[in-house]
Amino acid sequence: MKKHAHPEVDFAGCIVAWQRRHGRHDLPWQNTRDPYVIWVAEIMLQQTQVKTVMPYFARFMERFPTVMALAQADENDVLENWSGLGYYARGRNLHKAARIIAVEHGGIFPRDFAAVTALPGIGRSTASAICAFAYHQRRAILDGNVRRVLTRCFGIGGYPGDRKVEQRLWTLAESLLPGNDEDIVAYTQAQMDLGATVCLRSRPLCSLCPLVDACVANREKRIADFPGRKPRKAVPARATAMLILVSQNEVLLERRPPAGIWGGLWCFPEMPPDEDACARSRDRFGVAGEPGAELQPIVHGFSHFNLTIHPRVVKVTRRAPRVEQPGSTWMALDDAGRAAIPAPVRRLLGLLRKS
Repeated sequence: MKKHAHPEVDFAGCIVAWQRRHGRHDLPWQNTRDPYVIWVAEIMLQQTQVKTVMPYFARFMERFPTVMALAQADENDVLENWSGLGYYARGRNLHKAARIIAVEHGGIFPRDFAAVTALPGIGRSTASAICAFAYHQRRAILDGNVRRVLTRCFGIGGYPGDRKVEQRLWTLAESLLPGNDEDIVAYTQAQMDLGATVCLRSRPLCSLCPLVDACVANREKRIADFPGRKPRKAVPARATAMLILVSQNEVLLERRPPAGIWGGLWCFPEMPPDEDACARSRDRFGVAGEPGAELQPIVHGFSHFNLTIHPRVVKVTRRAPRVEQPGSTWMALDDAGRAAIPAPVRRLLGLLRKS
C-alpha cells in the first residue's frame, strides 16, 4: 500500500506561512529580482553550504558586478576569485555562460526557461530556481534539500539519484506548486530553508517543522531511512607525485589543461611517484637541484576516487634566468597562494612554508 502525507495538509500553504515567519530573509542574494545575482548565488550554492559561500559571493560580486563584467574577464581572473570553493567546473561554466549571454542575448540574462537551461552549468533545478526568484515563474525545484524534505514527508523510498525515483520526485514536486505566482518566491525559498535549517541530514529538528504531523518518516519513526542511500561501491585509490621546485622564494607552477580535473588552474607539475625528482627537474625544466624538505603525502578525495599526492621537493641550485616552459611560470610563494590553485596545492604550499 502506498503511503502519503496526510491529504488534508496544504503542503505549499503550510511551508509558505512557515517561511514568512521563520525562514531566512537576509542572505546577500535575497530581496532582489536581478537574475545575474541569483544565478551566481545558485551556482555557488551547488554542493556548498551557505556559510562557506557568503564571503566568496561578496568578493565575486564586487569583482564581477554584472554579466558583462564577467563575460569580459579573463578566465584566470575568474578562477582566482573562485579558488577555494571547489568544483571548479562551476566557475568555468559560469564564465562560458556569461560570454554566451553577452553574444547571444545582448548581455541580458534570458527569461525563457529553455534558453536558461541551455546555458553551460545550469540544470533543470537551478534554472527553475532562477526563473522562480527572478521572474516569478511557477517552476519546481529539486535540489538536495528538497529531495530530503519530499522523501521524508511523503515516504518515498529508493535512492533519489535513480532515474525512476528522481522522475517520481519531479512529478510530485510539480504537483505541489502553489496555485498563484505571488507565493512562488516564498515557496521556493521555504523548501531550501526547511531542508537547510530544520530537515537536516542527521539530527533533524522535527519539533520545529511545519510538516511534522504530515510527515511519513516522522510518523513511522523511520527518518534515517530517507532519503535512500546511494548503493555503495568501492572507491578507487590513485597515487601521483607533485614536483615542488623551490628557487629562493619562488615555486614553479603549471597551468592545467582546460578540461579534466582542476581544469585551467595552476598546479605543481605531476610525475610518477617512483620517478627521480631531481632528474625530472633537469630533463623537463632544465634546472639543477638537490632534494629539499621531506613533506608527508596528503590525500584528496574526489567524488569518484581518492588521490594520494606525494610531494617531491627539489631545492633549485641553478636555473636559466627567466627561461620558462610554455604553460608554466615561477611565482613568489605569497603570489602562488593568491593564484587560481586547487585545494591540495594550497595545502602543500602551507606545508612548504612550515618546513
